[in-house]
Amino acid sequence: MREAQHFMIDHNTTGAIYLADNLDILRALPSGSVDLIYIDPPFNTGKHQQRVQLKTERSDDGDRVGFQGQRYKSIILGSRRFSDVFDDYLAFLEPRLVEAHRVLAPSGSFYFHVDYREVHYCKVLLDAIFGRESFLNEIIWAYDYGGRPKNRWPPKHDNILLYVKNLSRYVFNVDEIERIPYMAPGLVGPEKAARGKLPTDCWWHTIVPTNGAEKTGYPTQKPLGILRRIVQASSKPGSLVLDFFAGSGTTGIAALELGRRFILVDNNPEALAVMARRFDGVAGIRWVGFDPAPYQQQTTAPIIP
Repeated sequence: MREAQHFMIDHNTTGAIYLADNLDILRALPSGSVDLIYIDPPFNTGKHQQRVQLKTERSDDGDRVGFQGQRYKSIILGSRRFSDVFDDYLAFLEPRLVEAHRVLAPSGSFYFHVDYREVHYCKVLLDAIFGRESFLNEIIWAYDYGGRPKNRWPPKHDNILLYVKNLSRYVFNVDEIERIPYMAPGLVGPEKAARGKLPTDCWWHTIVPTNGAEKTGYPTQKPLGILRRIVQASSKPGSLVLDFFAGSGTTGIAALELGRRFILVDNNPEALAVMARRFDGVAGIRWVGFDPAPYQQQTTAPIIP
C-alpha cells in the first residue's frame, strides 16, 4: 500500500487512521520504521462484545428506581459491537506479530495487552518471534469493578507483555513518567514526597468511568491513563506510535497529547466512527478507507481511497 509508505516519510502529518485489515497495512510499512507499538487485540473470550449506551429520564412508570425512590426510564442511545471469537487465536495473531517485529525500530518497544485466558500462550509465541531475551516486563493492570463470582477468585486484572527490539538500545524515559504518591510520605521527606515515586510493574488504575467525559461507549475501551504512561515511558516527542487493533483510538489520543505521531488501524467501521468523533477538530489526520465527515462537526478531513 503506497499510502502507508508515504505516511512514514511525512513528518508534517499528525496521524493516519485506516479502516483496513491490519495485516495489509503492516506488510506495507517499511522495516524498522515504528518507534512504539501498543496493541490490545480481542481477548478470544468466545463472545460477541457489546456496549449499550443509556441515558435516564424521570418518569412515574420508569423501569429504574433511584435516589429517594424516584423512578426513571432508560433510553437507549446506541450500541457498539465486535466479534471476539477465533477458531485458532494464535494462528490469527502470529503473522501480525511477525510483521510488528519487522516494522519496529531498533530502539523500539512493543506492548501486548491481553488477559489471563491467553497470556501464557501468547508469551510463548512472542518469545519465539522477539526472542526470550527481549522480554522486559509483564505489567499487571489491576482494577476493581463489576461482578464477583462466588465459585472462584474474581478476575480483576489484565496482562501487558513488554518486549524490546534491542536490549541495549530501547527507550525508557524514567524522568518523564508520571509519578504516584508515597503511601507514607512522612517517612521519605518533603522533596521525595512532592515528587512521588516511580510506578512498579503493577498498575492500579480504574477502568473508564461509566459517566466520565472519557467514555465513548466502545466495548473494551482502555483508560487514557494507561496509554499515557506507556507513551511517556517508551517513546520520544516526534516518535511514531502504531496501534493496529485501535478500537476507540485511545492510543492516538495519548500520542497526540504527548506530541507523538501515530498510525491507527481497525477493520470495524464502528470503531472508526468513534475515532472520528474523538479526533473531531484535530488537524493533520489522514483517513484512509473511511469518511469521518458524517461524524464530525469541526473538520472535513481529507480522504485517501
